[in-house]
Amino acid sequence: MSTKSDEAVRQSGRSGAPLDDIGYRILETLRDNGRISIAALAETVGISRANAYTRVESLMQDGVITGFSARVDQSKAGLSIGALVFVTVHPQAWASFRESVLEMPDIEWCAITTGEHDAMLLIRAVDVSGVHEFTTGVIAQLPEVRTVVSVVVLDEVIRRSYLLPSDLPERDLATPLGMTRWTPATPGRDTLPPR
Repeated sequence: MSTKSDEAVRQSGRSGAPLDDIGYRILETLRDNGRISIAALAETVGISRANAYTRVESLMQDGVITGFSARVDQSKAGLSIGALVFVTVHPQAWASFRESVLEMPDIEWCAITTGEHDAMLLIRAVDVSGVHEFTTGVIAQLPEVRTVVSVVVLDEVIRRSYLLPSDLPERDLATPLGMTRWTPATPGRDTLPPR
């Protein structure tokens, strides 16, 4: 039996109770058009306007919907270079590393990972020198950081705002899977606090 409350589970980003079909259809519709009116959402999903409003409010209160924002073409907005930055952190420095990362507006996305590196950052810059200045002049200079490896993104083939279980296809696993080595995360690396 878990000792975490439902609210603590939601805040930590862990999975909650599964949604019903209507909940998933609402999320699919909002993914395609976050500005859709409640009336149009209700019609698309096949429920009443009051039910649609109540369900969207409930999804927000439960932390399933965490906000609404515009999708922006980064290069057309002036940030033509993207880079993945892989960071290895000194083991006892996780708390201060997290605090530092949360204060850096250059970072679009950060994930704590298993394997050779401890964290992966997605950063944006005006040009390649901006990537170099940030990775070597900011990230690598943090006392918590042991190593930094940066990789410039040449082309972003696909980027979805989010996936749903209904997006994942059924796969025939009759063919044996290859071997995958999973490196467990060390304590303290499990999640970044919400922004």
